Amino acid sequence: MKAFHHITLVLLLPAICIVASFAYAATPERTPNIVIIYIDDMGYADIGPFGAKGYATPCLDRMAAEGMKFTSFYSAQAVCSASRAALMTGCYANRVGIPGALGPHSRIGISDREMTIAQLCKQKNYATAIFGKWHLGDAPQFLPTRHGFDEYFGLPYSNDMWPHHPTAKFPPLPLIEQERVINPDVDDAAQNQLTTQYTERAVSFIERHKDRPFFLYVPHTMVHVPLHVSDKFRGKTQRGLFGDVVEEVDWSVGQILAAIQKNGLDNDTLVMFCSDNGPWLCYGDHAGSAYPLREGKGTSWDGGVREPTLMRWPGHIPAGKVCDAPLMTIDMLPTVARLIGGRLPDHKIDGLDISDVIMGKAASSPHEVLYFYYGQNNLEALRSGNWKLELPRRYPSLNGRPGGRGGMPAKYETLTISDSELYDLNADPGQSKNVAPQHPDVLKKMLAYVEQAREELGDGLTKHIGTGRREPGRLPNQGSAKAANKRAQ
Repeated sequence: MKAFHHITLVLLLPAICIVASFAYAATPERTPNIVIIYIDDMGYADIGPFGAKGYATPCLDRMAAEGMKFTSFYSAQAVCSASRAALMTGCYANRVGIPGALGPHSRIGISDREMTIAQLCKQKNYATAIFGKWHLGDAPQFLPTRHGFDEYFGLPYSNDMWPHHPTAKFPPLPLIEQERVINPDVDDAAQNQLTTQYTERAVSFIERHKDRPFFLYVPHTMVHVPLHVSDKFRGKTQRGLFGDVVEEVDWSVGQILAAIQKNGLDNDTLVMFCSDNGPWLCYGDHAGSAYPLREGKGTSWDGGVREPTLMRWPGHIPAGKVCDAPLMTIDMLPTVARLIGGRLPDHKIDGLDISDVIMGKAASSPHEVLYFYYGQNNLEALRSGNWKLELPRRYPSLNGRPGGRGGMPAKYETLTISDSELYDLNADPGQSKNVAPQHPDVLKKMLAYVEQAREELGDGLTKHIGTGRREPGRLPNQGSAKAANKRAQ
């Protein structure tokens, strides 16, 4: 089955960089550096190249002008841990056993039997680092340093999983370096500095490893609530705190691009900018926008899973181009494998090599179909070409009401899809007109894909188990995670 086949604010230095006549094929001794900048809860319309309003994103505007903009690029799931598991392993998150958003002291995490992009890069002696939010398990055995990363600095899970959460109480939020807790209780003042600290460490990593290939992963804590921003950006935008936070993220991207250029690495470095899922709409003025897409985080409508994505690699990715082929974060691992000459894992993955698409050599997606799961292995939607099928289910929605203000959420209501609904995303990106009755042949084909997915990956909504699912990493007993975290401190 092809569907499951093996995948100051910133110094913008003038273009005195080495030009693209230095083609990748002409420098076989240097495989490309890989940089992935991953934003938390950013909506489709939250950056300039995708129509942001009320603030400026000049660095991301530049990245789009010098690279490619992807208008149908998807996260695998509309929630934190699952989306990150998919990015790191090249697999649908339910294949590797990571559902939802893992909380503090989680008894499960990423399995040591899975291969991450970092471990793939270590095959070729890459330097590897993550500066930001991990969220694939917080016990030592699940931390990034056990899964291919040489360096780690950041939060083990979401920044709202702390004692000051307005609607739920969590234990203190730890800041971790390598496997040691260096701040056991991250407060507001410390959160204000995280974007700056991640950026400074990323720039230092680039400078320290300019003479060897590297993989740099920067999964920002922002723009997830509670919003935090440093003083240098506070109060700078018409959009309020949310706009200030996005402008600081844009600054961070600019600093990373400037470090790459300063060290003569432009033509040797693929930079990707993406988000883990869509905006958390119930937070209103503290959340972004998925316009013109429907709904947001926590749903499999396009507003929850279709992400503002940019890629830049001068001399390899054509500048100023737009790609509308349906692609997904699961494709990054097999694509990196192709670019660096790495060996894919022996077990099955779901992503496909999209290097020809991102370098402008192919215009169509290698996928027949992309699947969207949520919750406890619930198959909710799928996309094939321009068609999106939304399966019967219940989902949270504001149903046209405004979100909350000042960091307090509005209450969702639960809506129901009673029968499968079909949408033509080319004609109707906002998914407002169900055309299933007009296209019975397309509906039949899409439902056949559904049955394939249920057989392979299961479906909690219809009680299918799935033959291709693997176990996550597990702690041996309930007390082990707490004890392991205490030892790490």
